[in-house]
Amino acid sequence: LPVIRTRLRAAGLRNIDEPLRLDVHTDPWPAAGPFAALVCINMIHIAPATATRALLGGAARVLAPGGLLYLYGPFREGGRHTTPSNEAFDASLKARDPAWGVRDLDAVDALAAECGFARTTLVRMPANNLSLAWSRR
Repeated sequence: LPVIRTRLRAAGLRNIDEPLRLDVHTDPWPAAGPFAALVCINMIHIAPATATRALLGGAARVLAPGGLLYLYGPFREGGRHTTPSNEAFDASLKARDPAWGVRDLDAVDALAAECGFARTTLVRMPANNLSLAWSRR
């Protein structure tokens, strides 16, 4: 968080709030919004599946209508790993904690829809990650 704060100050961006340490399972969240966007990078695969549901539910509460939820990280697609390296990464995560693991994009989309979101963006990124955005309806 200190590095993000330093970079935000150096960039002089006035429309981005300070980053917050957030346990998505905490209710209420430490900031109530409404916010235009929420960014979450490399989290849902190193957390229990309940964290994905809690993130989506919390985002639905704090994002303004039309607000964007942005996620970045590895995902399975159609129930399958996209590469052998992501499959090996998933196995290593589950070896550390059985509740962790690379999530399936279809399942995340379904949870997002339950929470009032529709996916607007999918960009394939280096290292077999996806850059994704959902808009709050």
